[in-house]
Amino acid sequence: MTDARSYRIGLIRGDGIGPEVLSEALRVLDAVAAAEGFRLETTDYDLGAERYLRSSEVLPESVLGEIRSQDSVLLGAVGDPRVPPGVLEIGLLLRLRQELDLYVNLRPSRLYEGVPSALAGVTPADLNLTIVRENTEGLYAGKGEVTLAGPNEELATEVSINTTQAVHRVTEYAFELAAREGRSVTMVHKVNVLERAGSLWQRVFKEIAPNYPDVATAYSHVDAAALLLVTQPRRFQVIVTDNLFGDILSDLAAGLVGGIGYVGSGNIHPQGLSIFEPVHGSAPDIAGTGRADPRAAVISAAMMCDFLGEADASARMLNAVDKTDDVEGTTSQIGDAIAAAC
Repeated sequence: MTDARSYRIGLIRGDGIGPEVLSEALRVLDAVAAAEGFRLETTDYDLGAERYLRSSEVLPESVLGEIRSQDSVLLGAVGDPRVPPGVLEIGLLLRLRQELDLYVNLRPSRLYEGVPSALAGVTPADLNLTIVRENTEGLYAGKGEVTLAGPNEELATEVSINTTQAVHRVTEYAFELAAREGRSVTMVHKVNVLERAGSLWQRVFKEIAPNYPDVATAYSHVDAAALLLVTQPRRFQVIVTDNLFGDILSDLAAGLVGGIGYVGSGNIHPQGLSIFEPVHGSAPDIAGTGRADPRAAVISAAMMCDFLGEADASARMLNAVDKTDDVEGTTSQIGDAIAAAC
């Protein structure tokens, strides 16, 4: 941080609709920064499909070093059909999470007033949950192998890595969040089948819970949680879970609050640099058409403001999204409306 109210923000505009939605989020940020009296110093990083296609580079060490100097990073989206699957997702997104130790993936799913849910009869009071997902281990740790026993006889394994340290810190983060906001915490896993990893998660959860006597706790198998999210969503307030289950359940939750166009996310290290991004992907089929909804990018930018200590700015941005949820139009028209509402 260069001074008390000035922040260095790295920008990874990325692929597809990423540059479009990030531009609108930046316009809203500029409006809020002017109103709240802080300053943003932005640096663009050329990362994504175009760089890979041009140079075969995904995340050079020199660029990673530069990113480390920022206070936070906003990411538009990554993914391009011209690039083989996994190259950008693993080489850029997962590597950033692991290199920067961004051990919390934070995904709030909130139903805004006037936004239709996939569930009939629910209200904003019924759908306001946050999924705290472990972000560096599990099945996404990249451990496993393919063994060839003969033609068409591969044996493919993916190994789920779970350590006490990683489970403890993400569970503690979930309890801190719940205590701060007066909410309950539900641990989600599959302890009856994944008994080794599940017992580790359950043991850590039970060890931490007594330190937060005012936080109500519960446990749910992941398949039951998926069912309950669409039948009794109000019972979930904060969910803490592993990498794979969190990835799946957060997309399900997004579908309940109007779609992934209304969900932002943070890849967070609570004491360090963090990266904020919409969860909707690059949508290359609509890139350049003006049809991309920038709301998730704005929500992600609001989460970034809250992380940086600018809680009033964050609330102002989220309120603006709420006030303009009936606005339709092009990407820039929706961005105009949200910026004006700030």
